[in-house]
Amino acid sequence: MKKSAIQFQKGLSFSDFMTDYGTETQCFEALIKMRWPSEFECPKCASKAYCRLKQRNTLFQCNACHSQTSVMAGTIFHSTKLPLTKWFLAIYLMTQSKNGISQLELARQVGVSANTGAKLYHKLAQVMLERDMDKPLSHKVEIDDAYWGGKKKGKRGRGSKNKMPFIAAVEKDEAGHPQRIKLHVVNGFKKRELKQWAKKNLQMGTAVTSDGLLCFRGIQEAGYEHKICIVGNSRDPQKTAPFNWVNTILGNLKTALAGTFHKLSSLHLSRHLAIFQYRFNRRFRLQDMIPRLLFASLRTPPMPKRFLILAENHW
Repeated sequence: MKKSAIQFQKGLSFSDFMTDYGTETQCFEALIKMRWPSEFECPKCASKAYCRLKQRNTLFQCNACHSQTSVMAGTIFHSTKLPLTKWFLAIYLMTQSKNGISQLELARQVGVSANTGAKLYHKLAQVMLERDMDKPLSHKVEIDDAYWGGKKKGKRGRGSKNKMPFIAAVEKDEAGHPQRIKLHVVNGFKKRELKQWAKKNLQMGTAVTSDGLLCFRGIQEAGYEHKICIVGNSRDPQKTAPFNWVNTILGNLKTALAGTFHKLSSLHLSRHLAIFQYRFNRRFRLQDMIPRLLFASLRTPPMPKRFLILAENHW
C-alpha cells in the first residue's frame, strides 16, 4: 500500500524547534524578519532609515520623523509581558499536533497559569480565524450541516437548543482530492443565512453539492451552481459518495475535539474550529506552519481584553 506523502511528511521535531527558536534573541530576530521581510519601514512616514536604541534595543527609531516603534506594536503580541520563547512554544504546540491541544494542557506545557494559557490559546486561535476569513473556496465544494454539543436532556437533532450549528465545506480539485475546508458557526440553518455565507465564502463559478436541506437553496439564490443529492439515512456507499470528504473531515474533527477537550464552550466554538481548519488547510508543509503563523500574527491587530474575559472562564 502506497504511503500518503502528506501523512508521513517529516514535520518539525521539538529538537529542531529548539534549535531555531530556543532563545529570546532567536525569537526576537525571527519576528523582525517576519515583520519587515525586506527592510524596516516606519509605520508613520514609511522611511527606511532607522536606528535601534542602545538602552532599549527592542525599539526602532525612524531617522526621518524620529518616531519609535516596536516589532510587536499593533500586533497580536502588543504589550505582552510574556517571554517570546513562551509565545513561540505555544505556537509550536498548537500547530504541530494533529488533534490539537487544550488550553489547560497548553498552560502546563508552556509553564504559565491557566488564565494566561487561555489568553495565549485564544489570541493565537483568533489569528488563525482571521487569516482564513477572507479566503473563499473555489472549484468543487461539498457542504453539509453540522452540530456540536447536544448531550443535555431535551430535544435531539436539528432544532435542539443544546446544539451549536456550523457549516462544514470542503474544496476539491479536479481529481476530487480535498484541498481546503471552511468550518463556520451560523445562527441557524436558514436559507438567508446560507445565501450570505455563500457570497462571502465562495468564489463565483464554484459548483456546490449538498443534501436536500431547504436552507441550502440559498446557495443557488446567491448565484452559484448547486447540485442536490438526497441521501437520507442511507449508508449505501454509492449514495453517500458525493459527501465522502466532508463526512470524513467532520468525523476527524469531532473525534479530535472530543478527545482533546473535557469541556468545550460553545461561546468560543468558532475559534476551536478555526484551529482545526487552519492546520488542515496548511497540512501540505508542516515545517512552514510556524513561520506562516508568525507572519499572520504580526499582521493581526491586538485582541481587546473584553474578548478574553469569557475565555478565562470557559475552557
